[in-house]
Amino acid sequence: MTVFIWSVVFAENLTGELKVAFLDVGQGDAIFIEAPNGNQVLLDSGSNGKVLQELGKVMPFYDRTLDMIMISNPDADHIGGFLSVLERFDVSKIVEPGTLPETNVYKELEKGIAEKNFEKILGRRGQRFVLDEKDGVYLDILFPDRDVSGLKTNDGSLVVRLVYGNSSFLLTGDAPSGLENYLVKIDGKNLQSDVLKVAHHGSRNSSSSGFLADVASEYAVISVGAGNTYGHPHKETLDRLENFNNKVLRTDELGTIIFKTDGESIVLE
Repeated sequence: MTVFIWSVVFAENLTGELKVAFLDVGQGDAIFIEAPNGNQVLLDSGSNGKVLQELGKVMPFYDRTLDMIMISNPDADHIGGFLSVLERFDVSKIVEPGTLPETNVYKELEKGIAEKNFEKILGRRGQRFVLDEKDGVYLDILFPDRDVSGLKTNDGSLVVRLVYGNSSFLLTGDAPSGLENYLVKIDGKNLQSDVLKVAHHGSRNSSSSGFLADVASEYAVISVGAGNTYGHPHKETLDRLENFNNKVLRTDELGTIIFKTDGESIVLE
Protein backbone atom coordinates (compact mmCIF):
# COMPACT_ATOMS: atom_id res chain seq x y z
CA MET A 1 0.00 0.00 0.00
CA THR A 2 1.21 3.51 -0.89
CA VAL A 3 0.41 5.95 1.92
CA PHE A 4 0.31 9.74 1.57
CA ILE A 5 0.19 11.64 4.88
CA TRP A 6 -0.55 15.33 5.38
CA SER A 7 1.11 17.30 8.15
CA VAL A 8 -1.26 18.76 10.74
CA VAL A 9 -2.51 22.19 9.72
CA PHE A 10 -3.27 25.16 11.95
CA ALA A 11 -6.95 25.45 11.02
CA GLU A 12 -7.86 22.51 13.23
CA ASN A 13 -11.54 22.47 14.14
CA LEU A 14 -12.21 21.78 17.79
CA THR A 15 -15.22 19.53 17.34
CA GLY A 16 -13.26 16.39 16.42
CA GLU A 17 -15.68 15.89 13.55
CA LEU A 18 -15.28 14.94 9.92
CA LYS A 19 -17.50 17.00 7.62
CA VAL A 20 -18.64 15.69 4.25
CA ALA A 21 -20.75 18.03 2.11
CA PHE A 22 -22.40 16.95 -1.12
CA LEU A 23 -22.62 20.30 -2.86
CA ASP A 24 -25.65 21.39 -4.86
CA VAL A 25 -24.02 22.12 -8.21
CA GLY A 26 -26.95 21.11 -10.40
CA GLN A 27 -26.45 18.21 -12.81
CA GLY A 28 -22.98 17.23 -11.66
CA ASP A 29 -20.89 16.07 -8.72
CA ALA A 30 -18.93 18.03 -6.11
CA ILE A 31 -18.04 16.76 -2.64
CA PHE A 32 -16.23 18.82 0.02
CA ILE A 33 -14.42 16.95 2.80
CA GLU A 34 -12.93 18.53 5.92
CA ALA A 35 -11.02 16.38 8.40
CA PRO A 36 -10.96 17.14 12.15
CA ASN A 37 -7.49 18.70 11.80
CA GLY A 38 -8.74 21.10 9.13
CA ASN A 39 -7.34 19.40 6.02
CA GLN A 40 -9.70 19.86 3.08
CA VAL A 41 -10.42 17.93 -0.10
CA LEU A 42 -12.68 18.78 -3.02
CA LEU A 43 -13.73 15.73 -5.02
CA ASP A 44 -15.18 16.93 -8.34
CA SER A 45 -16.52 20.42 -8.97
CA GLY A 46 -19.70 20.35 -11.04
CA SER A 47 -19.80 21.95 -14.46
CA ASN A 48 -19.33 25.66 -13.71
CA GLY A 49 -18.54 28.36 -11.18
CA LYS A 50 -21.56 27.53 -9.00
CA VAL A 51 -19.18 25.38 -6.96
CA LEU A 52 -17.62 28.57 -5.55
CA GLN A 53 -21.00 29.70 -4.22
CA GLU A 54 -21.54 26.34 -2.55
CA LEU A 55 -18.01 26.21 -1.13
CA GLY A 56 -18.72 29.60 0.42
CA LYS A 57 -21.43 27.96 2.51
CA VAL A 58 -19.13 25.31 4.01
CA MET A 59 -15.78 27.14 4.19
CA PRO A 60 -14.81 30.38 5.95
CA PHE A 61 -14.82 33.36 3.56
CA TYR A 62 -11.12 33.96 4.21
CA ASP A 63 -10.05 30.38 3.43
CA ARG A 64 -8.38 30.23 0.03
CA THR A 65 -6.57 26.91 0.23
CA LEU A 66 -7.47 23.31 -0.58
CA ASP A 67 -5.11 20.52 0.42
CA MET A 68 -6.19 18.25 -2.42
CA ILE A 69 -8.60 18.15 -5.31
CA MET A 70 -9.67 14.85 -6.80
CA ILE A 71 -11.25 14.11 -10.17
CA SER A 72 -13.47 11.06 -10.23
CA ASN A 73 -14.31 11.48 -13.88
CA PRO A 74 -13.01 14.11 -16.32
CA ASP A 75 -16.39 14.80 -17.92
CA ALA A 76 -17.56 18.41 -17.88
CA ASP A 77 -20.16 17.86 -15.13
CA HIS A 78 -17.36 16.76 -12.79
CA ILE A 79 -14.50 19.11 -13.72
CA GLY A 80 -15.94 22.28 -15.28
CA GLY A 81 -15.99 24.08 -11.94
CA PHE A 82 -12.32 23.40 -11.28
CA LEU A 83 -11.42 26.15 -13.73
CA SER A 84 -12.91 28.65 -11.28
CA VAL A 85 -11.56 26.81 -8.23
CA LEU A 86 -7.97 26.97 -9.48
CA GLU A 87 -8.28 30.72 -10.01
CA ARG A 88 -9.52 31.27 -6.45
CA PHE A 89 -7.73 28.64 -4.36
CA ASP A 90 -4.18 27.51 -3.73
CA VAL A 91 -4.11 23.73 -4.19
CA SER A 92 -1.42 21.33 -2.99
CA LYS A 93 -2.23 18.09 -4.83
CA ILE A 94 -4.44 16.87 -7.66
CA VAL A 95 -5.51 13.24 -8.01
CA GLU A 96 -7.12 11.96 -11.20
CA PRO A 97 -7.91 8.54 -12.69
CA GLY A 98 -6.02 8.91 -15.96
CA THR A 99 -8.81 8.70 -18.53
CA LEU A 100 -8.18 11.05 -21.45
CA PRO A 101 -11.28 12.64 -22.98
CA GLU A 102 -10.86 14.75 -26.08
CA THR A 103 -12.89 17.66 -24.73
CA ASN A 104 -12.05 21.34 -24.57
CA VAL A 105 -12.86 21.62 -20.87
CA TYR A 106 -10.47 18.78 -20.03
CA LYS A 107 -7.70 20.25 -22.19
CA GLU A 108 -8.21 23.66 -20.59
CA LEU A 109 -8.08 22.20 -17.09
CA GLU A 110 -4.93 20.20 -17.80
CA LYS A 111 -3.33 23.35 -19.22
CA GLY A 112 -4.21 25.26 -16.05
CA ILE A 113 -2.80 22.49 -13.85
CA ALA A 114 0.44 22.43 -15.82
CA GLU A 115 0.83 26.22 -15.68
CA LYS A 116 0.44 26.27 -11.90
CA ASN A 117 2.81 23.31 -11.54
CA PHE A 118 0.62 21.46 -9.01
CA GLU A 119 1.67 18.02 -7.84
CA LYS A 120 -0.39 15.56 -9.91
CA ILE A 121 -1.01 11.98 -8.81
CA LEU A 122 -2.60 9.18 -10.80
CA GLY A 123 -5.08 7.54 -8.44
CA ARG A 124 -4.55 3.78 -8.18
CA ARG A 125 -5.89 1.01 -6.01
CA GLY A 126 -3.70 0.51 -2.97
CA GLN A 127 -3.12 4.22 -2.37
CA ARG A 128 -4.20 5.62 0.99
CA PHE A 129 -4.44 9.37 1.56
CA VAL A 130 -4.28 10.06 5.30
CA LEU A 131 -6.12 13.33 5.88
CA ASP A 132 -5.77 13.32 9.66
CA GLU A 133 -3.11 11.05 11.13
CA LYS A 134 -4.02 11.82 14.76
CA ASP A 135 -7.70 10.96 14.39
CA GLY A 136 -7.23 8.31 11.71
CA VAL A 137 -9.15 9.81 8.80
CA TYR A 138 -8.17 8.41 5.42
CA LEU A 139 -9.25 7.93 1.81
CA ASP A 140 -8.59 4.60 0.12
CA ILE A 141 -8.56 4.30 -3.67
CA LEU A 142 -10.53 1.21 -4.76
CA PHE A 143 -10.40 1.86 -8.51
CA PRO A 144 -8.68 2.25 -10.97
CA ASP A 145 -6.37 -0.68 -10.43
CA ARG A 146 -4.77 -0.32 -13.88
CA ASP A 147 -4.01 2.08 -16.71
CA VAL A 148 -7.40 3.46 -17.78
CA SER A 149 -6.18 5.89 -20.42
CA GLY A 150 -7.90 3.85 -23.15
CA LEU A 151 -11.21 3.46 -21.32
CA LYS A 152 -14.35 5.54 -21.54
CA THR A 153 -14.48 8.11 -18.76
CA ASN A 154 -17.27 6.40 -16.80
CA ASP A 155 -15.58 3.00 -17.02
CA GLY A 156 -12.40 4.47 -15.55
CA SER A 157 -14.10 6.37 -12.72
CA LEU A 158 -12.16 6.95 -9.54
CA VAL A 159 -13.90 5.12 -6.68
CA VAL A 160 -12.80 5.99 -3.15
CA ARG A 161 -13.83 5.03 0.38
CA LEU A 162 -13.53 7.66 3.09
CA VAL A 163 -13.13 6.28 6.63
CA TYR A 164 -13.13 7.83 10.10
CA GLY A 165 -13.31 5.29 12.91
CA ASN A 166 -16.51 3.30 12.47
CA SER A 167 -17.97 5.75 9.95
CA SER A 168 -17.46 5.43 6.21
CA PHE A 169 -18.49 6.97 2.89
CA LEU A 170 -18.28 5.28 -0.52
CA LEU A 171 -17.79 7.80 -3.34
CA THR A 172 -18.34 6.30 -6.77
CA GLY A 173 -18.07 8.94 -9.48
CA ASP A 174 -19.97 7.74 -12.56
CA ALA A 175 -19.11 4.07 -12.11
CA PRO A 176 -21.39 1.87 -14.28
CA SER A 177 -22.77 -1.45 -13.08
CA GLY A 178 -19.92 -3.37 -14.75
CA LEU A 179 -17.39 -1.55 -12.60
CA GLU A 180 -19.58 -1.96 -9.52
CA ASN A 181 -19.78 -5.70 -10.13
CA TYR A 182 -16.01 -5.86 -10.49
CA LEU A 183 -15.63 -4.18 -7.09
CA VAL A 184 -18.10 -6.67 -5.62
CA LYS A 185 -15.91 -9.46 -6.94
CA ILE A 186 -12.67 -8.12 -5.46
CA ASP A 187 -13.93 -6.34 -2.32
CA GLY A 188 -17.28 -7.92 -1.45
CA LYS A 189 -18.49 -7.01 2.04
CA ASN A 190 -15.47 -4.72 2.50
CA LEU A 191 -17.45 -2.21 0.44
CA GLN A 192 -19.82 -1.72 3.38
CA SER A 193 -20.28 1.99 4.04
CA ASP A 194 -22.71 4.14 5.99
CA VAL A 195 -23.19 6.63 3.17
CA LEU A 196 -23.17 5.83 -0.56
CA LYS A 197 -22.72 8.53 -3.17
CA VAL A 198 -24.96 7.02 -5.83
CA ALA A 199 -23.08 6.61 -9.10
CA HIS A 200 -23.89 8.57 -12.24
CA HIS A 201 -26.58 10.77 -10.72
CA GLY A 202 -28.96 7.86 -10.21
CA SER A 203 -28.75 6.40 -13.71
CA ARG A 204 -30.42 3.01 -14.22
CA ASN A 205 -27.06 1.76 -15.51
CA SER A 206 -25.50 1.99 -12.04
CA SER A 207 -26.46 0.98 -8.48
CA SER A 208 -26.83 -2.72 -9.30
CA SER A 209 -28.49 -4.97 -6.74
CA GLY A 210 -25.37 -7.00 -5.94
CA PHE A 211 -23.40 -3.83 -5.32
CA LEU A 212 -26.06 -2.30 -3.08
CA ALA A 213 -26.27 -5.54 -1.10
CA ASP A 214 -22.55 -5.44 -0.24
CA VAL A 215 -22.41 -1.70 0.41
CA ALA A 216 -25.42 -2.01 2.77
CA SER A 217 -25.56 1.76 3.28
CA GLU A 218 -27.97 3.64 5.49
CA TYR A 219 -27.93 6.79 3.37
CA ALA A 220 -27.80 7.13 -0.42
CA VAL A 221 -26.96 10.58 -1.78
CA ILE A 222 -27.88 11.47 -5.35
CA SER A 223 -26.20 14.55 -6.81
CA VAL A 224 -28.53 15.64 -9.57
CA GLY A 225 -29.98 18.74 -11.24
CA ALA A 226 -33.67 19.58 -11.06
CA GLY A 227 -35.51 18.82 -14.32
CA ASN A 228 -32.39 17.47 -16.03
CA THR A 229 -32.77 16.18 -19.58
CA TYR A 230 -31.51 12.68 -18.69
CA GLY A 231 -34.42 11.87 -16.42
CA HIS A 232 -32.03 11.28 -13.51
CA PRO A 233 -32.53 9.73 -11.08
CA HIS A 234 -34.25 6.86 -12.89
CA LYS A 235 -37.15 5.13 -11.20
CA GLU A 236 -35.42 1.75 -11.42
CA THR A 237 -32.54 3.08 -9.35
CA LEU A 238 -34.80 4.66 -6.76
CA ASP A 239 -36.71 1.40 -6.44
CA ARG A 240 -33.50 -0.59 -5.91
CA LEU A 241 -32.27 1.85 -3.30
CA GLU A 242 -35.59 1.61 -1.48
CA ASN A 243 -35.47 -2.20 -1.64
CA PHE A 244 -32.14 -2.07 0.22
CA ASN A 245 -33.56 0.28 2.88
CA ASN A 246 -31.57 3.36 1.94
CA LYS A 247 -32.65 6.80 3.06
CA VAL A 248 -32.41 8.61 -0.28
CA LEU A 249 -31.21 12.22 -0.20
CA ARG A 250 -31.17 14.31 -3.38
CA THR A 251 -29.46 17.63 -4.01
CA ASP A 252 -32.22 18.71 -6.40
CA GLU A 253 -34.68 18.44 -3.51
CA LEU A 254 -32.55 19.37 -0.48
CA GLY A 255 -29.75 21.52 -1.83
CA THR A 256 -26.30 20.91 -0.34
CA ILE A 257 -26.34 17.84 1.93
CA ILE A 258 -23.94 17.86 4.89
CA PHE A 259 -22.94 14.97 7.15
CA LYS A 260 -20.82 15.23 10.28
CA THR A 261 -19.32 12.32 12.18
CA ASP A 262 -17.16 11.85 15.26
CA GLY A 263 -16.07 8.47 13.96
CA GLU A 264 -18.91 6.67 15.73
CA SER A 265 -22.24 8.19 14.79
CA ILE A 266 -23.16 10.06 11.62
CA VAL A 267 -25.41 13.10 11.82
CA LEU A 268 -27.23 14.67 8.89
CA GLU A 269 -27.00 18.41 9.42
